[in-house]
Amino acid sequence: MLVITRKKGESLLIGDNIEITIVKLDDGSVKLAIDAPKEMRILRKELYNEVKAENQKSIEFNLDVLKGIKK
Repeated sequence: MLVITRKKGESLLIGDNIEITIVKLDDGSVKLAIDAPKEMRILRKELYNEVKAENQKSIEFNLDVLKGIKK
């Protein structure tokens, strides 16, 4: 994991086409601006984890339903 220090208005680059800029600093939070190609999916990790958990529940439910079907 890379740990980097940036100040308001400073940026960092990921590859050739993703730029993350520090827009605002508040007590305990940072506002970021992300410039990336439109086809690149950008999600907050907590949202990604929620969706992943819901998908797993759905898979488990569907497997239980299938197990209950008799041939």
